[in-house]
Amino acid sequence: MESLSHSEIVKLLLQLSIILISGRLMAELARKLKQPAVVGEILAGILLGPTVFGMLAPLQFETLFPPIGASALVFDGFVHIAVILLLFIAGLEVELNLVWQQGRQAVYTSMLGLIIPFILGFIFPFYFPAFFGREPEADPLIFALFVGTAMSITALPVIARILMDMNLFRTRTGMLIVASAMINDLLGWLIFSVIISMIGTGGGEGMSLGTTIALTLGFTILMLTAGKGVINRVLPWINRRFSWPGGLLSLSLGFCFLAAAFTEFIGIHAIFGAFILGVALGDSEHMPERAKEIVHHFVNNVFAPIFFVSIGLKVNFVANFDLMLVLVVLVLAFVGKIVGSGLGTYLGGYSRRESLAIGFGMNARGAMEIILGLIALENKIIDERFFVALVIMALITSITSGPLMRLFLNPPVKIIPPDKDPTLPTRGYM
Repeated sequence: MESLSHSEIVKLLLQLSIILISGRLMAELARKLKQPAVVGEILAGILLGPTVFGMLAPLQFETLFPPIGASALVFDGFVHIAVILLLFIAGLEVELNLVWQQGRQAVYTSMLGLIIPFILGFIFPFYFPAFFGREPEADPLIFALFVGTAMSITALPVIARILMDMNLFRTRTGMLIVASAMINDLLGWLIFSVIISMIGTGGGEGMSLGTTIALTLGFTILMLTAGKGVINRVLPWINRRFSWPGGLLSLSLGFCFLAAAFTEFIGIHAIFGAFILGVALGDSEHMPERAKEIVHHFVNNVFAPIFFVSIGLKVNFVANFDLMLVLVVLVLAFVGKIVGSGLGTYLGGYSRRESLAIGFGMNARGAMEIILGLIALENKIIDERFFVALVIMALITSITSGPLMRLFLNPPVKIIPPDKDPTLPTRGYM
């Protein structure tokens, strides 16, 4: 039976301790500057990675963060678990009843906010693949589909945090943004799951593409209908018979990993199963808000830093920085999402200023694009230049979304920190 050696255990523990401590320190600095914690965590990774530490002390960097070996393999396992849990808590934020309440307006905002960025993100990379960093062995269609999806998905946790900071979470504008982002994310991740199945590297050996897609759609529909019904029946029994919150939390995470294992098995990335299970569980009326908060705090403060700091460990952000590519990606991201979501909102009956404000609100990308980018990088769809541009785009859209929303809202809103408003959830968002 193989096991980690003494030195590898020490190295793994040092990696985790340095990542968690540095990630927390930089996250607190980001919060002081009124920025999402994810910004600080990614900056911590850049400082620890080949961009800074690896350049100043290459031998020490290779010793502490070796690219291969048993400790590197185990650390990669931690990162995969972190990604799965991040998508699980993103799914917990999706409330389907809120989507139904917003009705036609949410459909217009979300669909145009998905379609227009997707078209822009598909056309340019399809005709100019070398400029956008397509790997030579990557299929041109899959590459263009990936970029289109990356341009269209929003970051629901980031959007929710911005709306809370602006005291807009429960307003007419805030509810429309949240409902639209929920539809956007649900459809976006479904599209991305199909793209992953087209790559053919995620599993599902012996299954045709049609079978994989059919199983994916069947799993999604089943979980959001019958699965949700079963959860609604079982949760009250669990809450009565099991110790709280331990029983509910352990079973929730257990079924999260089970759903993730199923979608990985059929050739779809494990994160999709975790996301759909999170949607079904979070939408249940018997899932207490307090339990959601505990899961959020656990994931956001332990596993999220491991993932986001690891981003900076993988790529040299200076060597792979391409200013022209970054600017083009930013233009495509801003134009696609703001025009799409803003037009959809305007068609739904909102004023021009409100439509622009909602368009900027929907433009926050954050963690979702970074997760997509990492999966594409690992599957050799994109090169490191485009990955760096995607990370920068995700950070800039998250940082600018709130101020630009505030600029177009009339009357201007006053920012009230979430901890000063007892009516708002207290869980930390990415």
